[in-house]
Amino acid sequence: MAKELVVRRSLTIKAPASRVWEILTDPEHTKKYMFGCEVISDWKIGSPLLWKGAKDGVIYVKGNLLALDKEKRFQFTVFDPNSGIEDAPSNYSTVTIELTPGNGSTALSVTQGDFAGMADGKNRFMSTEAGWDIVLPKIKEMAE
Repeated sequence: MAKELVVRRSLTIKAPASRVWEILTDPEHTKKYMFGCEVISDWKIGSPLLWKGAKDGVIYVKGNLLALDKEKRFQFTVFDPNSGIEDAPSNYSTVTIELTPGNGSTALSVTQGDFAGMADGKNRFMSTEAGWDIVLPKIKEMAE
């Protein structure tokens, strides 16, 4: 069995969970930190969740919403339809974002994976780690 390849990141943001949630789910905000992409969804469980280029209209990431507890947690699948990798369930990763309020701040944690059994899993894992390391500080800056 391959070693697990799961991205785990967390940080504390000096803002209420409602503000962090707004940054995470409002397309006007997402395009500022998610590489120019607006999040598109009706936020219903099972519905598509798309990351669409704000300027070019290209869908860069697609998936489905798996769970949602407003201002607390959401979970969704993701896949890059432009990667050249087969669009198969085994090549989608699952992202879980959790918000935990406390003392005027919000702890934000992200888990994404497991990349171990996916096509080009090691490279996708490393790319995803690098991506979250860019995105999370921007979310923090925008929320604070």
